[in-house]
Amino acid sequence: MKSPNALRRAAAATALLASLALPVQAQSEQQPLERSFCVFDPVGANGPLFAITKTFQPVALSKGIKLDLRAYTDEKVAAEDFKAGQCDAVLLTGTRAREFNRFTGSLEAMGAVPGEEEMRLLYNTLAQPNARQFLVDGNYEVAGVFPGGAVYLHTRDRSIDTVEELQGKKIATLDFDDASLRMVRHVGASVVGSNSANFAGKFNNGSVDLAYAPAVAYTPLELYKGVSPDGGVFKFALAYMNFQVIIHRDRFPDDAGQMVRDESIKRIDQAYDIIAQAESEIPAEVWMTPPADDVAEYDRMLREVRLSLLDDGVYDERAIRLMKAIRCRVDGSRAECSS
Repeated sequence: MKSPNALRRAAAATALLASLALPVQAQSEQQPLERSFCVFDPVGANGPLFAITKTFQPVALSKGIKLDLRAYTDEKVAAEDFKAGQCDAVLLTGTRAREFNRFTGSLEAMGAVPGEEEMRLLYNTLAQPNARQFLVDGNYEVAGVFPGGAVYLHTRDRSIDTVEELQGKKIATLDFDDASLRMVRHVGASVVGSNSANFAGKFNNGSVDLAYAPAVAYTPLELYKGVSPDGGVFKFALAYMNFQVIIHRDRFPDDAGQMVRDESIKRIDQAYDIIAQAESEIPAEVWMTPPADDVAEYDRMLREVRLSLLDDGVYDERAIRLMKAIRCRVDGSRAECSS
């Protein structure tokens, strides 16, 4: 029998993802619009994301759309099928979404979003109708963005607790993400090319020393197996993960994207409930909290990497400027806010 916490979490997640059903005006006297929605779930058709997504098929149907849900355990394949037109809509992580929209693909920039307050301000900003100009790129539109939580470094050895001790260590690194590759090399660690489908296995079986992931991945991807018995989770946000719903604009009504964003922002508290519950499931003794002096140094290092990626055209300058403005609004004492 499922625990009360698990049931509450599933209910909150269901309500959140129900908001991502792509609504149009009711077509009571017409045949529903049949559209495919490709869903990335690392566990597949039996995974939690796909299971929850199935629950909002009736919601979409009531709005005039009959959704054909397709599960993908390989995010790269889901993105390629969407690009090839085999999916009308797709659910991807923000990093993978960068190839469809560089602006929203920059929202996971290293250190750009320190915490929940900044992310809430960012999402509220992007949900406004006048933000659509940043969410449309050709025939692609980012119809919704919602949080996945802070990305933490997971280690198999708690003695690895400073940047210097990362040198030479093997880190499971998303091999399609220039930012991750740059960061790992910047600290002198060794890149072990990975993807969303295999990084957890490499960490759990000891093929790598470290991996990075949000708390929502800790239980379903069994990262506790890699952390136990001598490891930990470093409580410092390297970035802030998000999920994005992207649509082919010519296959949906013009106002579909904004309607999804309007509904998504109403569910933001439920999204954070899910994240908070996931973080609470990581035992207190597993967390590793860095000293304040180290945090300031990590912020500086992430800023250097972030700006170098901006210079190289990996990140969108408008997104980087927006997130800096939000950071300084939340904490004007940051060193970067004086420049």
